[in-house]
Amino acid sequence: MSIPNDDSAALLQFDREHLWHPYASMLDPTPVLPVVSAQGVRLTLANGRELIDGTSSWWSAVHGYNHPVLNAAAQKQLQAMSNVMFGGLTHPSAIRLGQLLVDLTPVPLTKVFFSDSGSVAVEVAIKMALQFWRAQDGKKKHVGRKNKLLTVRGGYHGDTFMAMSVCDPVDGMHQLFNGILTEQFFADRPQTRFGEPFDTGDLDSLKELLATHHDDIAALIIEPIFQGAGGMHFYAPDYLQQARKLCNDYDVLLICDEIATGFGRTGKLFACEHAGISPDIMCVGKAITGGYVTLAATLCTDRVAAGICAGEPGALMHGPTFMANALACAIACASIELLISQPWQRCVRIIEMHLRSGLEAARALPNVADVRVLGAIGVIEMHDAIDIRKAQTAFVERGLWVRPFGKIIYAMPPFVMSDDDLRTLTQGMVEVAALL
Repeated sequence: MSIPNDDSAALLQFDREHLWHPYASMLDPTPVLPVVSAQGVRLTLANGRELIDGTSSWWSAVHGYNHPVLNAAAQKQLQAMSNVMFGGLTHPSAIRLGQLLVDLTPVPLTKVFFSDSGSVAVEVAIKMALQFWRAQDGKKKHVGRKNKLLTVRGGYHGDTFMAMSVCDPVDGMHQLFNGILTEQFFADRPQTRFGEPFDTGDLDSLKELLATHHDDIAALIIEPIFQGAGGMHFYAPDYLQQARKLCNDYDVLLICDEIATGFGRTGKLFACEHAGISPDIMCVGKAITGGYVTLAATLCTDRVAAGICAGEPGALMHGPTFMANALACAIACASIELLISQPWQRCVRIIEMHLRSGLEAARALPNVADVRVLGAIGVIEMHDAIDIRKAQTAFVERGLWVRPFGKIIYAMPPFVMSDDDLRTLTQGMVEVAALL
């Protein structure tokens, strides 16, 4: 096989024939665009065209691209070492990042387990919950049965196997694996929207499942306030408040998956703060490094950590090769410190204002089912499934990178996006929605 040279056409042909992209067919792949550089909120293509990135590279590049502070952190860490195994060793970047996470996440999350990606952080969280109850076996007569998970419909928690088992089994992306995945308990999705008076009937399904099956349920796992890839759905904080109480009443752990919502995206540093609650276990990822490199973390309380380690074999049985990668941790420290040193809440409020005003015109379109905004998240939901190729082409023609899925056109822009670029982004979203 010949290796392609720098010729763009040859490179793209190699990509088409050999590189498998996310959720894509190798038989008839959606065309991809070659990016040669990125700066601020703009992606530069091989032909010199620039696109405003409305998705923050799958919600992670909150500071935009090629940021001098993050670049400097990476270069400084590389001069010392790129990585060292975390088994039996440690390093300053991991320690500092752990301090930041413990300080910034809700009390009483005090223990930090680093991993490679959001999906793996969810696997670790699930493993923590299951191993916690297994370690209690014999202390309480029901504990040996607590080996199932409870979640809500419409959720998405990742692509690895246990993570897939708590994604929506009907409308989610992983229906193909039904019958193979571990069967879990699914409560009805809460219908009361963020900012609306809470309908306590939203809790009926959750209450019934906990009352009937709490002896079998190790943990409730939920995306707080905002369900992301399951449909960009915002729900009332009251639901999360009551879910926390129900977990306490029925002796079930609460896992908050903050991978999409963490580090300011919803207007709070972590979305569970909207409800004023703290989980027993929390997953963070995506924006943790400002989109530079892959990293995630799973935090838990002293109770969970002590419960796990008091049982056999006395340790959490997980250990990624690149756990607490030094380069990633150094960049994550710089990204988090940069975020909290700036008026990020004001930036998110300004983005929210632009999304609300700019997307409102889409509400009158006959093919639009709903328009909704929370923090730096703007959503246009269509009545019918979107022709992704048609939509992507239309966005590129308008100088935008927006990647719809299902019936959803959405924007999750970098926090540094200017007012003019936000207006261009929202105008383009409305125009493309009108075409579909």
